[in-house]
Amino acid sequence: MNIGLYFGSFNPIHHGHLIIANYVLDHSDLDQLWFVVSPQNPLKPSSGLLNEYHRLYLVSAAIENDNRLRVCDIEFKLPRPSYSIDTLTYLEEKYPQHHFAVIMGSDSYQNLPKWKNYKNILSRYPLYVYNRAGHEQLADYPGSEIHLMDAPLLPISATHIRNNIREGKSIRYLVPEKVREEIERNRYYQ
Repeated sequence: MNIGLYFGSFNPIHHGHLIIANYVLDHSDLDQLWFVVSPQNPLKPSSGLLNEYHRLYLVSAAIENDNRLRVCDIEFKLPRPSYSIDTLTYLEEKYPQHHFAVIMGSDSYQNLPKWKNYKNILSRYPLYVYNRAGHEQLADYPGSEIHLMDAPLLPISATHIRNNIREGKSIRYLVPEKVREEIERNRYYQ
């Protein structure tokens, strides 16, 4: 099975993430997409992150009715901070029957040289890169399998959602309803 790995903090997951996931599945040869919830991204500060198990649950709630999507907690069991190459290597060993690919925004693609063993990722795994405004100039890595995806993007972010919550504004329609209910019931991000 061809599986796309969509790495992220998902702090919280929102409709923008889900639209990208759906688009990539509909416009590629991928059979499934796994949301890999990262407990700690080495390139981002961990302050302000909701507990990883809460974020994992929110992703599960967001995707529960789509069997093409899965949530993956593999990085919870690996050393921190989480490095994509370590996760990919571990998943490849654990699931030798699957072929893995990486899904990322063009902003992350531009930062690839900052990633641990990024050349190894480029040589071993297909990348599905969706455009992000302001990050259209993409480096060419000869010999790599890069698929450019023109996914529809919503101009929302997890930061915007967290700010809305802190300011007492609604997040209705920005996140799936079950996610909104869970955030409000537990008073996350306040």
